[in-house]
Amino acid sequence: MINLATMVVEKLYEVTVCRFKETLPGKGLDLLFDYDELSNQLQELLDKGCIIPSFSQWGAPILFVKKKDGTYLMCIDYRELNKVTIKNRYTLPCIDDLYDQLQGSSYYSKIDLLSGYHQLRIEEEDIPKTTFRTRYGHYEFLVMPFGLTNAPAVFMDFMNRVCKPYLDKFIIVFIIDMLIYSKTQEEHKEHLQLALELLRHEKLYSQISKCGLWI
Repeated sequence: MINLATMVVEKLYEVTVCRFKETLPGKGLDLLFDYDELSNQLQELLDKGCIIPSFSQWGAPILFVKKKDGTYLMCIDYRELNKVTIKNRYTLPCIDDLYDQLQGSSYYSKIDLLSGYHQLRIEEEDIPKTTFRTRYGHYEFLVMPFGLTNAPAVFMDFMNRVCKPYLDKFIIVFIIDMLIYSKTQEEHKEHLQLALELLRHEKLYSQISKCGLWI
């Protein structure tokens, strides 16, 4: 099993996700769910190096969302934290503009980053703010969790920096998804190789089951 704590990116920056306004976040409501499922998912996050036990004053509630395959995803309800977080105004790309860039291309490959946000380490001072509470204690994230209001903007900024040499030439990025586009088969072979070399150099990992090559 890959330990995400050993593969997170530190070359560009540790991300800052939770700068507060004057008011601290509220507590939120606790929900009931399957304790076996909770225990299993907590252990998985611990094994991957994503979380550690916490004694923080913060603590967001959790909930489970049923996925298409019938399994459950544990989500942290950061709504109260998000209300008092200073928003990152980094602009996300317009989908229509991204589609326009693909005009004239015939070959495509989509790369989905493995546990995308979890590949970024968050700044030490922000770690206690990510705390969530469970039946089995409080835990905090060492990597950027899903659900934070600034997470999409932070990751978009990061990916644009990583992909800058090829951005809008044969790569477009939307948060955790990367699309390589080319006009010819030979071009696409070269473009795909360059994109994969870039990810390897930056130690970014993809999930092959969610990638689509030579579409």
